[in-house]
Amino acid sequence: MFSIDQYELLDFGGGRKLERFGPHILDRPSPAAGDVAPLLPSLWRRATARYERFDADAGQSADSERGAWLTAGKNDRDRSDPDLPASWEINHAPLVFELRLTPFGHLGVFPEQATNWDWLRHAILKAGRPLEVLNLFAYTGGSTMACAAAGARVVHVDSARNIVQWARQNARHSGLEDAPIRWIVEDAALFVRRELKRGRSYDAIILDPPSYGHGPSGQSWRIDRDLPALLSDCADLTRGASALGLITCHSAAWGKSEMRSALIASGVCSASSPIHSEELHLKCGDSRRLHSGVALRWQKSPDN
Repeated sequence: MFSIDQYELLDFGGGRKLERFGPHILDRPSPAAGDVAPLLPSLWRRATARYERFDADAGQSADSERGAWLTAGKNDRDRSDPDLPASWEINHAPLVFELRLTPFGHLGVFPEQATNWDWLRHAILKAGRPLEVLNLFAYTGGSTMACAAAGARVVHVDSARNIVQWARQNARHSGLEDAPIRWIVEDAALFVRRELKRGRSYDAIILDPPSYGHGPSGQSWRIDRDLPALLSDCADLTRGASALGLITCHSAAWGKSEMRSALIASGVCSASSPIHSEELHLKCGDSRRLHSGVALRWQKSPDN
């Protein structure tokens, strides 16, 4: 996980979470925190900014995924943090992330992924040879940078041009501007099909599929409808013999057992593959845990 000076989950409850990113405390929605009450209500008044989704019924927007950040007034003595800058940085050594407030409530990093980045670095070093890695739905590049820092050659694919530019900026901040990374703005499923036609193959696949989304040319993505076909194509792209792989998911209908079954059915992994599955979570200082999705990882022995 991130060191406590870089990131901390302070409290959660009532469908929200209170987090500190570097020096800044932020209050954001969290569906996983809907069934409990916050334990430290007075602490929430220290938030520098609170993210609220638009209320379509109020005529603000029909897009429920967008919202606004409400920042504290400069004279509000209960909110002692300084005004938020346009961007700031945190790190999970050796990875550096530039953070920004976005209209979707994201900041440019998902802290629960830190354990996966650590695993990727160790797994690639353990492989004992340079690996060709395909990172799909790659966002701002945490997994890409972890792999590249360990010596892998990485193809980073995301459908949003601004997000790929953000990932490239993170790579520069992390001293990886000259690492062997190809930056691709493309729909993930379409890119994989094109790579198959080109006769390309990869040693490792990383996926973090959203529940739904859109490609750069308007292609729609629905995880229930589209993930099985994408996994099947990924199996062909690794010729059913991936050296390692990682898939993470934050969709309620896709738990560990459902994702494992999909991996085996697609041929990405065999039924006898040593697939490690775990729940991702964020942990408060008082040891409470906030569920943050699932992760499944697999790696072949270097001797196989």
